[in-house]
Amino acid sequence: MHHEHRRNFLIPWLLSAVALYLAGCATRAPQVPSRESPWRDSRQLVLVTIADWNTNRGSLRTYSREGDRWHAADTAQPVTIGHAGAAWGLGLNETHGDGPIKHEGDGRSAAGVFRIGEAFGYGNRADTGLAYRALQASDYCIDVDGSPSYNRIVDANTVDATGSSEPMRRDLHLNGDQHYRLGFVIEHNAAGKRGAGSCIFAHLWQSPTDTTAGCTAMSDATMTHLLAWLKREDAPIFVLLPEREYTRLHVEWGLPPPEVQL
Repeated sequence: MHHEHRRNFLIPWLLSAVALYLAGCATRAPQVPSRESPWRDSRQLVLVTIADWNTNRGSLRTYSREGDRWHAADTAQPVTIGHAGAAWGLGLNETHGDGPIKHEGDGRSAAGVFRIGEAFGYGNRADTGLAYRALQASDYCIDVDGSPSYNRIVDANTVDATGSSEPMRRDLHLNGDQHYRLGFVIEHNAAGKRGAGSCIFAHLWQSPTDTTAGCTAMSDATMTHLLAWLKREDAPIFVLLPEREYTRLHVEWGLPPPEVQL
């Protein structure tokens, strides 16, 4: 009876130990995009999560990837996005789900996975590992969807910018506005599909209540630190999603688990 009692005790204990071990292994599953993923070589991630599609505020987190693991690079910082929330944009991902679709003038930020393009600003240079564009008074982002230059930053001295409402030197054209003093391009709609939305940036806010027309805005300190961290050779990506969509897609997209980032 003694040996039988001991065996009856050990079997459930061993089964529990094996289950815990397997669960531990599951949490160590690789967090990498598939070989077919357009962002399989990305080693830096800027992640913005929001509560739902109609929320215009969120949290920004940064991650670096070493091997098959993403590691948090800094603490979460507050950001604001489009005044109407977010909508599926045209980025690197193909998977969509429920939710609105981004279009010109909807006041929503683009959701999905996007390459981070060039940095820009009012100064001649900036501390960043991204390519940097020193903005001139003649630089405009074309938000006229009938233009052949739709969704591109151009020099109005050489390219027709008629009708564009996006001068990049906002300080010179809009009474000293500082929103674009530092920022970077979020490459939504890189092919310039008509009406799909244009001129999506990360830029400075005036205050924490300062929502945008479709960009992601943050404090000077957050932007300065972020630009200094980003490196073009690490093929950085920008991801913006509601929390539920992130939970649904993070494994498929090879991104950090939500229990770490949310």
